[in-house]
Amino acid sequence: MTEETQDRLNRIKDEIVDSFDEELEMQLEEDRLDELVAEGMGDETGPSLDRRIYFRELFRLQHELVRLQDWVQYKKLKVVVLFEGRDSAGKGGAIKRVTQRLNPRVCRVVALPAPSERERHQWYFQRYTAHLPTAGEMVLFDRSWYNRAGVERVMGFCTSEELEEFFRSVPDFERMLVRSGIILIKYWFSITDEEQEFRFGMRIQDPLKQWKLSPMDLQSRVHWEEYTKAKEEMLERTHIPEAPWWVVHAVDKKKARLNCIAHLLTQIPYENVPKPEIILPERMRNADYHRTPVPLEMYVPEIY
Repeated sequence: MTEETQDRLNRIKDEIVDSFDEELEMQLEEDRLDELVAEGMGDETGPSLDRRIYFRELFRLQHELVRLQDWVQYKKLKVVVLFEGRDSAGKGGAIKRVTQRLNPRVCRVVALPAPSERERHQWYFQRYTAHLPTAGEMVLFDRSWYNRAGVERVMGFCTSEELEEFFRSVPDFERMLVRSGIILIKYWFSITDEEQEFRFGMRIQDPLKQWKLSPMDLQSRVHWEEYTKAKEEMLERTHIPEAPWWVVHAVDKKKARLNCIAHLLTQIPYENVPKPEIILPERMRNADYHRTPVPLEMYVPEIY
């Protein structure tokens, strides 16, 4: 093996390791958070997945997600996935792992802020329909129109009449989406009272995560039982054959991510997409081309 070939193999290896490091960095950060919290705050749920098994399965499933993405684009499918659940239930972490290896032009995340004054007077679903996919797209909603059945209901941001109209309208709205050709998948991430308290405690202790704790999140601890009643009615009244709810046991975050991704892959039958062989073209070279040097003061200082 020539030195040039060995150098090239080393560069390929470094690139693969760097790709894995992206996930490792996120996981190490979560492990560090766990160490900041005193023992006894979390549920006794038994041992979590072995790290080697977790990473092996995650990378395998992410490879399948890339195949699914290619199929969605090839077949011009329209996919909507809703991620709902209590605050700190792990929706964001699952979404990150779904999108981590995907093309953001094909798979995008929608996380809407509180409605503006104008949006509050629109048809309730109007602000969400603007983000629905066209052919060849997947859209993941980090919270969705079900805000009305949860936080708006519990915190008094909607009237009882508006809530009842939502429950009357949402089954028809979702059936209409499905009839239009949209594949609609709905996940509810379920955690226990103790686990939510544990995760909030982690966020309070770590300045890198405190931004995740909004005043509304803190109020969710006070209104735990009201949120439970709201969730139960929501699942009962909006679990329809055309768009059923799927509940993810999310106390163990690693297992929840893997289970959610594995289930998502079963909801859309997909195959390998035929692709032409990719050949890197030769670079064109012109004898009269001279590269202009970039002034040194324009470079970012190389501190590392």
